[in-house]
Amino acid sequence: MKSKIASCVVCLFSLSLVHAQPTTAEPTKPKDAVMTDVIWKTVADQDLKFPEGPAWDGKQALYFSNCHGGFISRVTGAGTEVWLRAQEDPFLFTKTNGMTFGRDGALYACDFGRKAILRFNVEEKSSAIHAELTDGKKLNGPNDLAFDAGGNLYFSDPGKYSRTERNGGVYRIAAETKQLQLMKDDLGFPNGLCFTKDGKTLFLAESAFERVLKIAVSEDGSLGATTVFAEMPGGDPDGMAMDVEGNLWVAHFGGHAIRVYAPDGTLLKKINAPGKKPSNLEFAGADMKTLYITEDEFNRVHSTRVEIAGERLHWSPP
Repeated sequence: MKSKIASCVVCLFSLSLVHAQPTTAEPTKPKDAVMTDVIWKTVADQDLKFPEGPAWDGKQALYFSNCHGGFISRVTGAGTEVWLRAQEDPFLFTKTNGMTFGRDGALYACDFGRKAILRFNVEEKSSAIHAELTDGKKLNGPNDLAFDAGGNLYFSDPGKYSRTERNGGVYRIAAETKQLQLMKDDLGFPNGLCFTKDGKTLFLAESAFERVLKIAVSEDGSLGATTVFAEMPGGDPDGMAMDVEGNLWVAHFGGHAIRVYAPDGTLLKKINAPGKKPSNLEFAGADMKTLYITEDEFNRVHSTRVEIAGERLHWSPP
């Protein structure tokens, strides 16, 4: 009799353990990467006005915008200088932001003041409108840009910073026809963008949602399936670049960091930025292991040496 009672007690105790377990397991959240400190060198800090758009010319100079200053600066081995002021340019550009070089050696820039894409002749220090209207309608105010492998120029055009009024888009200027075409719309402040080496994927910062999107690129350049590649709470994902191992480097504006993501979206590390507002970044130098960032809490440009080389942009010579 005692053995039966004991058996029942054991059975009831076992059942209580079973029912004490949760019916569904809670998903395990990936741990955030530990912040990594690096040695930053200040390469420019005098009279800058919201520096942005660092662009390496592939040879010896890094150019960058001063969004609210009406001038573009240049960093060389000799130091930093103002390369061109608006009043010195016959075209009178206004407020440049993201910039990059093309295969033709020209400097291309988003001008959110003129609501246009500008093309700068570097030798003549002059600019001209490369794109301004789409179907007779002015752009919202271009933000950042990148060439694909075929020489087509894609750029973000944010509009309002809003999750409800998503009037931002991504446009393309065709390499041959120079036709301006809307490639993707209904975006919440699209910002930095870059292509993978094979050109089959476009990464796009959607700042109003604090996330980076991964967008499939078809052979004809159209943009297809879109997924969330990375969530970046606590600030805006801004400018970005790829390294030779396929990792994505993202400036986290307001997040005090540069975030590095593996191709599968895993956060590899956070690099402590020298200010809360890193806005953009660019790999440069002969070995592409010098990383430049623009930072807008203190209005400075910094550089550091990295172990993994940056991927050379599609316009770069072999």
